Amino acid sequence: MRSLRVSTWSLLALVVAVAPSAYAELRISDLDVFLNDHDITVHVVLLGTVPETFLESIHSGIPAHVRFTIELWQYRRLQTDRLVVSRVVERALSYNVVTKEYKVAALKGEIRPMYTTRELRDAQRVLSDARAAKLAAASDLDPADVIYVRVRAETALNGENTFFTRMAGHAEQVVVQSDYRTIARVQ
Repeated sequence: MRSLRVSTWSLLALVVAVAPSAYAELRISDLDVFLNDHDITVHVVLLGTVPETFLESIHSGIPAHVRFTIELWQYRRLQTDRLVVSRVVERALSYNVVTKEYKVAALKGEIRPMYTTRELRDAQRVLSDARAAKLAAASDLDPADVIYVRVRAETALNGENTFFTRMAGHAEQVVVQSDYRTIARVQ
């Protein structure tokens, strides 16, 4: 009985370890952090925003959501890092069966007009490109501080991103961190 229990747990651990990698199409291709004299700006490009597993659900009327959580962190040696500011940008992709058009709408964190197209590729391009203009003012930070940006991108059907939806292939997430930087220029 004990060997059956051990093999069941090892099988479950193997499924948990392998299953998420089978759906791991979502990735961040570009994370650009711009430091100028006045503010900190972040530009993120996400690839794989609408995986093949989402297409049937989208065409049946279930919207897909993409959420970018952009965080500016201050590195502190021998202490825990400090979160300086966090910004969330969320968008939704829906499909109109009658007009056969894709619509990308900004839900949170930005003000932009609704984008409508008949091509999925164009909708994915608009959905996957995020800019956090003026993430933080450079004057709010000490020039000697070491900072970095961490971006968590999530895509999910109907906005539900849980462990079970990720295991079922209805949601994905990825986390990327930038290099360490300082505000002060090094000559």
